[in-house]
Amino acid sequence: MNIAEYAIKKRTVTLIFTLFVIIAGYFSYENLGRLEDPEFTVKDALIITYYPGASAKEVAEEVSDKIETKIQELGEVKEVQALNKRGTSVITVTMKNKYGKKDLPLIWQKLRSKIDDVIPQLPPGVSKPIVNDDFGDVYGTLYAVTGEGFSYKELYDYAKFLRKQLLLVKDVAKIDIQGQQPETIYIELNRDKIATLGIGLDDIFDSLNNKNTLVPAGKVKVGSDYITINPTGKVDAVNDIKNLVIESKDHDNKSSRLIYLKDIAKVYRGYQEPASKYIEFNGTQAVTLGISTVQGGNVVKMGEAVEAKLHQLQAEIPVGIELHPISLQSDRVTASINAFMVNLMEAVVIVIAVLMIFMGFRSASIIGTALFVTVMATFIIMKMQGIMLERISLGALIIALGMLVDNAIVVIDGMLVRIQKGMDRVKAAGEVVSQSFWPLLGATIIAVLAFGAIGLSQDSTGEYTRSLFYVILYSLLLSWLVAITVVPLLGVMFIKVKAGEANKDPFDNKFYRWMKSVLVVLIRRRWITVMVMVGLLALSFLAFSNLKNSFFPSSTRDQFMFHLYFAEDTDISQVKKITDKIEHVIRQDDKVKDVTSFIDSGAPRFLLTYTPEKDPSGYGFLVITVKDYHDIPALMAKFRQYVIDHYPSVLPRPEQFALGPTNPAVEAVIYGPNPDVLRHIGEEIKAIMREKGGTAIRSEWRERVKEVVPVFDEARASEVGVTREDFNKSLDLNFDGLTVGYYREQDEMIPMVTRASEQDRLDVSQINNIQVWSSGARKYVPINQVIKKIEVKFVDAASHTKNRMRKFKVMCDPAIGALKSSIFEKVKAPIEALKLPDGYRLEWEGEYKSSNDAKESLMASIPMFVVMMVLIVVMLFNSVKEPIIIWLTVPLALVGVGFGLYTADKPFDFMALLGFLSLTGMLIKNSIVLIDEINLELSNGKEKFDAVIHSVLSRTRPVSMGALTTVLGMIPLLTDAFFVAMAVAIMAGLAFSTVLTLLFVPVLYAIFHKIQVPENLGKG
Repeated sequence: MNIAEYAIKKRTVTLIFTLFVIIAGYFSYENLGRLEDPEFTVKDALIITYYPGASAKEVAEEVSDKIETKIQELGEVKEVQALNKRGTSVITVTMKNKYGKKDLPLIWQKLRSKIDDVIPQLPPGVSKPIVNDDFGDVYGTLYAVTGEGFSYKELYDYAKFLRKQLLLVKDVAKIDIQGQQPETIYIELNRDKIATLGIGLDDIFDSLNNKNTLVPAGKVKVGSDYITINPTGKVDAVNDIKNLVIESKDHDNKSSRLIYLKDIAKVYRGYQEPASKYIEFNGTQAVTLGISTVQGGNVVKMGEAVEAKLHQLQAEIPVGIELHPISLQSDRVTASINAFMVNLMEAVVIVIAVLMIFMGFRSASIIGTALFVTVMATFIIMKMQGIMLERISLGALIIALGMLVDNAIVVIDGMLVRIQKGMDRVKAAGEVVSQSFWPLLGATIIAVLAFGAIGLSQDSTGEYTRSLFYVILYSLLLSWLVAITVVPLLGVMFIKVKAGEANKDPFDNKFYRWMKSVLVVLIRRRWITVMVMVGLLALSFLAFSNLKNSFFPSSTRDQFMFHLYFAEDTDISQVKKITDKIEHVIRQDDKVKDVTSFIDSGAPRFLLTYTPEKDPSGYGFLVITVKDYHDIPALMAKFRQYVIDHYPSVLPRPEQFALGPTNPAVEAVIYGPNPDVLRHIGEEIKAIMREKGGTAIRSEWRERVKEVVPVFDEARASEVGVTREDFNKSLDLNFDGLTVGYYREQDEMIPMVTRASEQDRLDVSQINNIQVWSSGARKYVPINQVIKKIEVKFVDAASHTKNRMRKFKVMCDPAIGALKSSIFEKVKAPIEALKLPDGYRLEWEGEYKSSNDAKESLMASIPMFVVMMVLIVVMLFNSVKEPIIIWLTVPLALVGVGFGLYTADKPFDFMALLGFLSLTGMLIKNSIVLIDEINLELSNGKEKFDAVIHSVLSRTRPVSMGALTTVLGMIPLLTDAFFVAMAVAIMAGLAFSTVLTLLFVPVLYAIFHKIQVPENLGKG
């Protein structure tokens, strides 16, 4: 008794278990996590170190190089990149692809240990390095908090209140507030007064710092209690700061006079100047509130809970304060999944309709039921394995639909043929399953293995598409299990043969007679047939050579980005002024819904495929929401041209959001030791990009900036007791200001900053009038006594290194609406033709590198899966000839794919490549089913030629139905930007592959087994 007969015998158990699967599948579906796009791990950490007063060169040599050297001792590190700016080192550490999200926490801990080890080697004045390992956190729910008439402090206080409340909501992981303007207590010193009175800077600094420093004062025993002593004296108001008494000391460090701070300084409370960043929503000042979801959480339910909580807090929201959604991931996920579920249902309806037309209502209903049970069972496994409902996993279900019915079609068709010949139903079911058990299992496993390379690909692209493999794996194996258990039972229960059909030859009709005559001609003219196929394969290579190249398509999101690059040293107020004007023009367009602007800052990472700018100086970033995403290309071109026409000093770069991990179109990276040579080569590359039609041409180093350089005279300064630290402090005090302490207010630490008066610090010519405090002589001396001269230089504002090698990156984009590959193909050869000096080399990054890395990661495991597939075929047939026949047909699948993509004008992108790989599994599966039938006929005593012909006729319906259901089931994906190229590749490739299976495999079989057409059939 085989498994089918057992399922039929225990029909009650089988039916109850099937019902249980359907119910459990429904509840699993309802509780599956939901995302718009699949997650992939950002394997980067940022290490930020501050070195006040140091030049970019000093930062690179004294800080970054030491930290990078230590980091490279970690075996898990793939690459280390450093951004060195004046006073700041930003190092990006990327881990190797083989380390996943479960490995990273331990790796980050090891990274922190390495950073702790290097701290003693850093020069004095360097801050403790900050390790940011949550750089990849996604704040998919992002609000702008605005309030007409409310200050930044009031907006920030309300945002903190919301954060406190919303952190209690289920599935909320973290809440990030950005855009707040830090408050500062400014102490503007009267330079002339303090110089006249001889009050030392250190006297002022010590008084301010000590007045607000918390120091433990001990405890005292009182009876049986041990009571803490808590002295007062903490500053709690600006007036207290004004009334601070400054004790001035003479050169013998003895007190000479007492004076109130208010007599020598203006004290007031304000916002940090210059601001570090600004955020605006539709022209109104704002702070953003970003909410992330816990790992594996349900984004939709979290979003609904947040909305409910906000509604509950409505009464506590001050009148005038509003929350505006910039990105609501829950809404987008719901819309995306609903659209995909519609596509899935459409595909199911198409598949069942095709089956009804060609196999009848009862057979189609049985196969449709099997399909439904398989999908429900797949939801159960997805829930158990933590696979979420998102773009890839739902797309995988649609792709799998046609394959899911293949096994059921083979079983039902086999039962129909046998029952029509008069065989008992139960016996027919048992015989079909017995004969096809191993061939169907082997063919199913091969279909799964065709997707196996996706499952083992370790880069971010492989991780992004990995759910495709797992959904295919679970659903196909479950479809095989359903086909050999539930389907035979339903067949026994519901298949009926019409009167007069019993004992009738099922192949005695016009179609099958025509099919037979075609086969006879092809087998007789076998070598001509082979030559035709080879010719078609050669033509397909020509079609492939004319296909467009791409990696991932642009998103259909109703938002796009607009980057505005100003000169590196542009004041933030000027960046804001121009960005506000551009934003105002954009908002006047009727097709635009909302505009959120970020000045000298990127947005929080509200989308996994978006990476915030790491060097946002002189940078404006707009997130533009439109009413219809179809308008985005035209709007991008319009706004770009407006900026070019009205603000020629600003570089505009509109950009659509991407589907999948991707990078800029062209990134040419030059490595070499000399910055001047690197810039020269970079200018040559820029010229080529301009000539070839590149847009948004820019370099990572950007323009050189002006720098005022007072040349310190060490010898003369030592004569008057001025140290380099005295000199730098005096300069800083007279311009930016020095932080001398903190004012504690509730949970905030507000810096107290001393600086010169407005008229002194805003006029650069006042640098000649600065009085430098001598800590040695305890007096002020004119700056001209401690400097040689004052120079103005143009210097690199930043330098970049990769693995401690200096690099210069030049980037550009294609024309709006063009594929990224289009501009790369134009500039690649001319740039590579540049003659580089010794010690300099070119490397390509951007989409080219991302695409190649993804394909290399994919291809690395393909040989292993090919070997496994070959071994399975050999095991199934215990022969070498049959596997050779099957594998000879695989390359011919390129014919359908090449002509299909070329005709549909679709690029051969990464998803189309996955489509081709899956196609090989479908083709091999069909060939196995056909050749197994031939061998079965031969074992029953048929002549070789008759066995080939009869097997093709008997397998025409199941093979054609499987192909037709798969092809037509793909129709809903033709409207999806992400899957359209893959759908076209599978549809065209499978249509041609079906012809290969039914017509060309028999020809190859005849060649390898030397089968001749009987003479009595006449000449064809």
